[in-house]
Amino acid sequence: MQSLPLNQHTLSRRLAHVAAQVPDGARLADIGSDHAYLPVALMRRGAIVAAVAGEVALTPFRAAERTVRDNELQPWITVRLADGLAAIEPGDDITAVSLCGMGGETIRDILDSGQAHLSGRERLILQPNGGEQPLRQWLMDHGYQILFEDVLHENRFDYEIIVAERSAVVAYSEQELYFGPLLMQARSPAFIAKWQRMLRLKQKTLAQAIPEQKRSQIERQVQWITQLLG
Repeated sequence: MQSLPLNQHTLSRRLAHVAAQVPDGARLADIGSDHAYLPVALMRRGAIVAAVAGEVALTPFRAAERTVRDNELQPWITVRLADGLAAIEPGDDITAVSLCGMGGETIRDILDSGQAHLSGRERLILQPNGGEQPLRQWLMDHGYQILFEDVLHENRFDYEIIVAERSAVVAYSEQELYFGPLLMQARSPAFIAKWQRMLRLKQKTLAQAIPEQKRSQIERQVQWITQLLG
């Protein structure tokens, strides 16, 4: 196996933050793997022992195959053309599942429709592009405790990372589902900056003509954000 240094061509800052949450020695299923950069980078680093790169579309599936082949990692990384968690087979013995770069609702739907492919012992490493609230709602409803949250700003976008594992009964408040229970506690500079930007956007929206139901929802969110920022 080649041991090449990680560089900016392999992992973006966003994916590097995701990679840091994959447990050492994991058997990873990277769903929606695109070019398979994440499993390849982790395998080259010796951080995981095996991986499945799942893709539903043919073009990224071929790209993932090419990345794995170029790095001579075919014995360790299996690339599968499959819809969502259907890429996971019982013999894979997966211990971590990553879903990155999709909307939170899409990640939620993939988890929901693919529950039969999960043992319940996997760590979920999720990086939604928006839609964090419905995703956290699904995790809570299905007994997943949030163990780690991160937020970073890259290329004009705010990205959140949510790491969860099955637990006993979990209960989060509406505000915790909206902001993230651990992010609310940590109040990092990136987190505060994100919600300052969001507040400005929502105030702009309220200045426009919008349906009354949407207006009341946004007014409530503005109240929450204002309280949060203090």
